Amino acid sequence: MFEAAIFDWDGTLADTRHPIVVSFHQALKEIGLDVSTEYIERRIGIGASDTFRDILRSQNQVVDEQLVKQLVARKSEIQVELANEVQLFPGATELLASLQEKLHVALASMNNRIVIGHLLKVKGVADYFEVVMTGDRVSRSKPDPEIFLKTAEALGIFPQRCVVFEDSIFGVKAAKSAGMYCIAVTTGVYSAEELQKENPDLVVKTLTDPKIAFFIHVK
Repeated sequence: MFEAAIFDWDGTLADTRHPIVVSFHQALKEIGLDVSTEYIERRIGIGASDTFRDILRSQNQVVDEQLVKQLVARKSEIQVELANEVQLFPGATELLASLQEKLHVALASMNNRIVIGHLLKVKGVADYFEVVMTGDRVSRSKPDPEIFLKTAEALGIFPQRCVVFEDSIFGVKAAKSAGMYCIAVTTGVYSAEELQKENPDLVVKTLTDPKIAFFIHVK
C-alpha cells in the first residue's frame, strides 16, 4: 500500500511551459545566445543548470560554472516575474486534497527553490506538501533518482511505498530508478508513446482521470 505521493511541478501539476521558455530565451539573449523553443521544451525536467550547460556546449561555448549560475539566477528572476501566467492543470488541487487525506504528499522539482516557493504561494498550494525538494538541493538532475530518493528520505518512507506523478521521460526514468511506482501524465511535452517507453506503471491524459484513484486504491 502506498504511503506517499510525490509530484513533479512543471508540466505535471502546473502549466509552466511558456514562462519557462520565455525565461530561458531572455536569459540567453542577454549573453548573445539563442536556441529553438523546442530545444528548451524537450529539456524541461532536467533542471536549468544542466539545460544551460547543454546549450553552451551546443553553441561551442566554454561551460563556465559561474556563468551557468548567473544564467540560472536570471532565468529564475524572469520566471518569478511571469508567475501570473502559470495555471494549475484541471484537477490538480482536487487531487492534492484527496491524496493529502490518505498519504504523505511531497513535491520534487528540478526547478529552483526561489521559483517553486513563489509559485506554490501564489497558487495557494504550499500547504499540501510536507516536503518540497528542489533542484538546488541535489547534485545530480533527473533522470538520476537522487531527488526522489532524498524526498522519500525526508518523508521517512521507503521508496517502494511511494508513487510519483511525472510528465517527462526524465522524471519517469528517475522514479523507476528510485524503485518507486510512477504515474505518467501527458500534460507536458511528451506523448503517451514516448512516456510508455520508460515503463511507467500508468499513463493518463489528465489529473482528473479516474484510473488514478483506482490505481492508488488497489496498490
